Amino acid sequence: MATASDDDLTGTHGGNEGRYEGDIPVDGDDIVIVGSGFGGLSTACYLADAGANVTVVEKNEQLGGRASRLEAEGFTFDMGPSWYLMPDVFERFFGHFGKQPEDYYELTQLDPHYRIFFKDGDQVDMVPDLETNREIFESYEPGAGDALDSYLDQSEYTYNVGMEHFVYEDRPRLRDYIDTDVLRYSWGLSLLGKMQGHVADYFDHPKLQQIMQYTLVFLGGSPQNTPALYNLMSHVDFNMGVYYPENGLRSLVDAMIDLGEELGVEYVTDQPVDEIAGRKGGFAVRTEHDAEYLADYVVSNADYAHTEQELLPPEKRQYSEDYWESRTYAPSAYLLYLGVEGDVEPLEHHTLVLPTDWDDHFETIFDDPQWPDDPAYYLCVPSKTDDTVAPDGHSNLFALVPSRPTSKTHPNSARSSASSSLTISLPTPASSCATASSSRNRSASTTLPTATTRRTAAPSGWPTRCGRPLSYGRTANRTRSTGCTSPVPTPRPGSACRCV
Repeated sequence: MATASDDDLTGTHGGNEGRYEGDIPVDGDDIVIVGSGFGGLSTACYLADAGANVTVVEKNEQLGGRASRLEAEGFTFDMGPSWYLMPDVFERFFGHFGKQPEDYYELTQLDPHYRIFFKDGDQVDMVPDLETNREIFESYEPGAGDALDSYLDQSEYTYNVGMEHFVYEDRPRLRDYIDTDVLRYSWGLSLLGKMQGHVADYFDHPKLQQIMQYTLVFLGGSPQNTPALYNLMSHVDFNMGVYYPENGLRSLVDAMIDLGEELGVEYVTDQPVDEIAGRKGGFAVRTEHDAEYLADYVVSNADYAHTEQELLPPEKRQYSEDYWESRTYAPSAYLLYLGVEGDVEPLEHHTLVLPTDWDDHFETIFDDPQWPDDPAYYLCVPSKTDDTVAPDGHSNLFALVPSRPTSKTHPNSARSSASSSLTISLPTPASSCATASSSRNRSASTTLPTATTRRTAAPSGWPTRCGRPLSYGRTANRTRSTGCTSPVPTPRPGSACRCV
């Protein structure tokens, strides 16, 4: 929260997604939230529930920040987040307001959670049933099944301690961490070391190490630079499960908007904020379209660097431009939204394609920024689960290739990327029509070899480690008909296939 007296601007504080329990009473105050990502939407609900008059100002035509939606020619794409994880967080959020997620959307548990293709032709499915996953691990490395149990025990402990004592607890000052409870619960955490060493303590096989670390590819880190505490993501993955909200991740955005409207939140779109200025007794939030919103407090859900360097006046910034230039930014991504004729049978709802040796992938992102020759990438086919996101007889395919961040730190990177090309080999038979769309002028070609199947893991029930009941959602129907009884001929260039 930001406070002001007279014409003094003391700064802004990015919104968090925890319950508002601040020392500042906000009942009756006017609060402007800049940005409508998940943080902005959730903060708006908490503050409105506390009695504030909340206005959310969003630069785009859609609310939701990066969780926007693309609709074209019968296809629907989630343009940003596509994984529904950590269902307990959403239950906690809606529960604060006497609601539950199913009041707004229906969840489907995915089975398998995801499929992994290794580029040597190997294929493996991770499923809800932990015993099946143990058998898969054991087939790669004797003793790896027991190692998986031990690893997940550690991961679950890290998750529970991290969420209850660090995420949900408000600890704005360093001395807040000098607490007997924090010290006691932190004793069993992997506070030192990186993920690469931590995972290697449990598993020798490189493919098992990749399975336990694949989330780092898409969270903006690498095994060499990510703290071992991130092992908590395996508890999220293996124990808690992977879900899909009906009609896509946009349903979660719509739910939070609906809840906010019930609480009296006002939303403004298509108003890019370009200034947060101090005024006597409060703030003025001004936009590129000459709109002005007066507030007692401001919460910025925009990126921290953008808020500091672009929205605040120079004399009120905490860090210099040189400081931000010296930071290592999270990776960017090459995105494709593809309308595909027919079914992409070898692909599951979530599919990961990993190089056998991914050190080069991370090196081209963090150490020597350039397009990777052999990238790890992610494919999402929601039409495997949801019939409504693609026309009959078609599939929607979202592809994400992590790439090096573009910043002033690497002045030649943006210029060289304009003429770059990237080849992605999709592990599927040639029965599709696909054209690429991305936010950058780069060429992307797709080749469609057939992958070699190593094993298909058959689920045998609900996992019992985390004790989650089946009420979380139904199991996905994996036999959705696309109306295709034989491979669809490859369309001629310019033929009437539905592509986005």
